[in-house]
Amino acid sequence: MDSKEKVNNYAKGFPIASLAFEGSVMKYGVPNNASLWRVSTFETKEPETIKWISSFKEGEVFFDVGANMGLYTIFAAVHKKVKVFAFEPESQNYALLNRNIRLNDLADNVVAWCCALSNAFMVDRLYMRGLEVAQSGHEFGAEVDTALRPKKALFAQGSISYKLDSLVESGAIPIPNHVKIDVDGIEHLVVEGAIKTFTDKKLRSVLIEISPHISEHIEICSKMKTLGFTFDSDQVERARRKEGSTKNYAEYIFRR
Repeated sequence: MDSKEKVNNYAKGFPIASLAFEGSVMKYGVPNNASLWRVSTFETKEPETIKWISSFKEGEVFFDVGANMGLYTIFAAVHKKVKVFAFEPESQNYALLNRNIRLNDLADNVVAWCCALSNAFMVDRLYMRGLEVAQSGHEFGAEVDTALRPKKALFAQGSISYKLDSLVESGAIPIPNHVKIDVDGIEHLVVEGAIKTFTDKKLRSVLIEISPHISEHIEICSKMKTLGFTFDSDQVERARRKEGSTKNYAEYIFRR
């Protein structure tokens, strides 16, 4: 049985959506409406993220921090042929992320870990706002909402976090060329745990979802500046949400 036959057998009886983009075709498991929505809004939800990933060079290393079901992990690996290391602590999202890696026959180019990234190694809980696959808004280490305000969670899943610096120093992962950080709240803690890695000149760009409603997020811009990065205000305005629960949030692309 060849690799394609194995993938087809693996997908049998599981709903799959194919996504075509500029000559590349990605496959995603879509077991519910939330996962199907992510695939169907691929080009409209975060166009600046798509444009950024499309600028990667073949063979580069990309860290997807807060990978969810792997929408951008799979896209980067298939469309740009980069090496991807993905981090997703929520168990159902992690399972679908790995299934999507397998569906696209990417085991040699993509590795995913079921953990959070933060500013320390911690054994704690992931406080979840929902129990369906492909949901987001879960918070590691504190029972708060995405604006870091106290809010009762629907469920708490056991989880662990690591510093990105510690993982790089251990040799488990290499220095990245590009990093995406979208964890719905503790982006600033991820940055704190990655300071040494972010000083390495091999790192060319970092995309961070930043909320203007969180003071710690505002400080990320000055922190990244001290590390030698700049951002384009016009790019940020193009990315800024105009409505919804994340109104005024934006993907900031920091470049060295």
